[in-house]
Amino acid sequence: MKQVASLQYDVIFKKAFSKPEIFKAFVKAVLGIELEITNVDMEKTFDTKIGQVKSRFDLFAEDVKKRVIVDIQHMQHEDYYDRFLHYHCMAILEQIKNSKDYQPKTKVFTIVVLTSENKEGKDVLTIDFDPKDLQGNGINKIAHKVIYLCPHFVNENTPIAYREWLKAIEDTLDGEVNEMDYENPIIKEIFDLIETDNITNEERYDLIEENHRLEEVLTEKKNIAKNMLAENLSHAFIAKLTGLSEAEIEKL
Repeated sequence: MKQVASLQYDVIFKKAFSKPEIFKAFVKAVLGIELEITNVDMEKTFDTKIGQVKSRFDLFAEDVKKRVIVDIQHMQHEDYYDRFLHYHCMAILEQIKNSKDYQPKTKVFTIVVLTSENKEGKDVLTIDFDPKDLQGNGINKIAHKVIYLCPHFVNENTPIAYREWLKAIEDTLDGEVNEMDYENPIIKEIFDLIETDNITNEERYDLIEENHRLEEVLTEKKNIAKNMLAENLSHAFIAKLTGLSEAEIEKL
């Protein structure tokens, strides 16, 4: 067994997936696209702001030759569907704004990885922008897509191309993995990168700070839930508003 830092933390997730070869391999598994890139931008933002929404991308890469843009977003908690759809649309608008030779053939993909659970119990959810007929058949005119992945619910029906990736992400969350369970050498490279002994002092500091922030958010949610329980609101309603599970609410 190998001791690793959990991929639930942004600093660890970015440490692994900001590596161009790992980013490309994950994108190929999920989207089936072979990217030609030499670097991955972290914490990329665009100048465009609409209302109170300003785009922010955890990991961002652009294949200029193939006119493909991919961003990978990492999320620890729910309540993210709208947010990343907005980010995705703003990325499309930003390309139109800043590119003199922008063409409709430019493809923008957003992959969102949720390292907690979603209430829907789904391993994969997608938003497909391609126009469709009443039977749900697309016409292959618009490739833009948002893909939400929840490793916690990976199962035998999860697409085999990236099933092992999601299993590996989920496997790291308890800080321990068995490399013998995996065949993909890129996944084993991730395990080596995030092995406990390979975490720098600076990364350890960021881990502590991030963990404190997560605990503060959780405490705030629990306090809100307690106030709502005092008003005799249903557990299901409280869970929907706070993002806590009904089991967590029952413990309160």
